[in-house]
Amino acid sequence: MPDLQLRTPRIILVSLFVIGALFLGACGTTKTRALPQYEPPLAKTDFQNVRTTAYTHTEADHREFTNHNALGGELHAASPAIHRAENIVRALAVSDSEDADLRRVSNSGVALQPFSVDETRPVVRVTRATRVTKTTRRVKRAIAVAKPPRIGSAAADWSRWPVGTTFRLLSTGQIYRVEDYGWALSGRNTIDLYMANSRDMNTWGARQEPIQILQWGDPQQSLQFLQSHQDYKHIKRMVLELQGREQDAAALR
Repeated sequence: MPDLQLRTPRIILVSLFVIGALFLGACGTTKTRALPQYEPPLAKTDFQNVRTTAYTHTEADHREFTNHNALGGELHAASPAIHRAENIVRALAVSDSEDADLRRVSNSGVALQPFSVDETRPVVRVTRATRVTKTTRRVKRAIAVAKPPRIGSAAADWSRWPVGTTFRLLSTGQIYRVEDYGWALSGRNTIDLYMANSRDMNTWGARQEPIQILQWGDPQQSLQFLQSHQDYKHIKRMVLELQGREQDAAALR
């Protein structure tokens, strides 16, 4: 019995040591986490072809931030996609029994008769007197007010798309604004689009998308915000690139 009492504190100390070692190991892994491979930035033009991905607030690496972006505001999904009706060219078949210059274009299917200025036909004119009585009625008109599209939240490298950059996806017509950033986006030409749920996120997947920049964000505002968070390597890389030190940003691992 005394031996058991002496062994119990030792077991507790060994257990605490093991737990502490695992905790420190986990912290070390976080500090040594490698940044994604650096890509040279795209040219800043009004139209770009960009790799896009999707994310949502229920992902494991975003749960601690709930549904809020890097600025502290709430994440928003964009309005539904706009499907445009395309003009369809209708080809009219030419019958073998018809002349080359005569085509069947009437809905009834009856061939049009050749036109001749020499042909004369009797014309009968009928004149009628019609009395028209005007009545005044009040008509209530419903005025439709179009709602502005809901701008979705997007995450990106703020040195390439500064915070506040607003753009349109040309394939869907949806509008997004850069309000967030992420570890996997640092030094990459990728824009992450926020989706309301996992189903929409998985449906989008990863796509190469043409976008139109509607408004560029402010690089100085982005730099001012990020400078106070340089303890994280992915933010440090964005700061270096915003300062014009692209080689240092590329060398950061």
